[in-house]
Amino acid sequence: MAFCLEKKIHIAGILKNRNIFKNIGLFNQYADILLGNDDWQKTFNVYENTITSLYEACKPEVLGKDTCRVVAVFQYLRGVIDSIIDQQDIDAVSLRIGELLDESIVVDKPEEFVAAGGKPEYQIVQTGKTWDLSKIDFERLKENFQHAPYKNIEIADLRTFIEIKIEQMLQQNMTRTDFAQRLQEIVNTYNAGGSTNENYYQEIVNLARDLKDEDERHIREGLTPDELELYDLLKKDKMTHEEKKKVKLAAKSLLHRLLEEHPKVLVQDWHRDSQTKMIVRSAVEKVLHEKLPESYDRFLFMKKCDHIFDMMVQYAGSGHKWAA
Repeated sequence: MAFCLEKKIHIAGILKNRNIFKNIGLFNQYADILLGNDDWQKTFNVYENTITSLYEACKPEVLGKDTCRVVAVFQYLRGVIDSIIDQQDIDAVSLRIGELLDESIVVDKPEEFVAAGGKPEYQIVQTGKTWDLSKIDFERLKENFQHAPYKNIEIADLRTFIEIKIEQMLQQNMTRTDFAQRLQEIVNTYNAGGSTNENYYQEIVNLARDLKDEDERHIREGLTPDELELYDLLKKDKMTHEEKKKVKLAAKSLLHRLLEEHPKVLVQDWHRDSQTKMIVRSAVEKVLHEKLPESYDRFLFMKKCDHIFDMMVQYAGSGHKWAA
């Protein structure tokens, strides 16, 4: 409670309000404060975890109304925050808080619990948006932010979507690590006080715009997502138009050889056995030797083969793709 008070979150004050769990606006205001700094939000989570754990450890001795309401307030605020930054299903959080409030009413005023039909009157509103990167209107996004009452919530919501999208795009193409690094740099700069809310949001919007371009790049290149990943690993700096065409053909040919042609090389658990790994490596080298431009010298050729093969082993080991 002392930590929250330092951040102008008056837990003791809101506990005096009998209908506090109906006032989602106030909890959004408090969530907005905590989401203004990653360290504040993480610290609050630690406190809430501790409070909940202590309460559970003390049961059934600690069942007074005041105690239940205090714990419920912290869990309620945590649920509002989690619904934004994790874009999660909050039914479990709502159920846990409902049980707490039930305990409070049953112990202190059972007649109220019966009169209410056994249902405490509260709800957590899911505040996270449903995002579709391909349909985002970036100009409207910036305009809406100017009028948003809780700017940190808007930032956290968009940032969460970007984090999830980057993770998904990295699973499709491991060469996209620059986007993850760029987001982390944006966040670090803001947490260090190096940018305002407006600048922070603008940077994230710019990143979202670039992610959209990247997500659609395989279409512009005339490649499938898997072909694009191979192309990105195979390409070199300063290629001519003719070299780009040959590298794209190499990516297409390699994918076709590994997944479609016979004899099959991606057998069961190929990445776990040295002999089957050598067969796969040999297939990679054979295709690339035939298809890559002549400007790829021996050193560059072996480097590209290493990149492709290491990528395949890594994916196969995780079971994501390139397994049999």
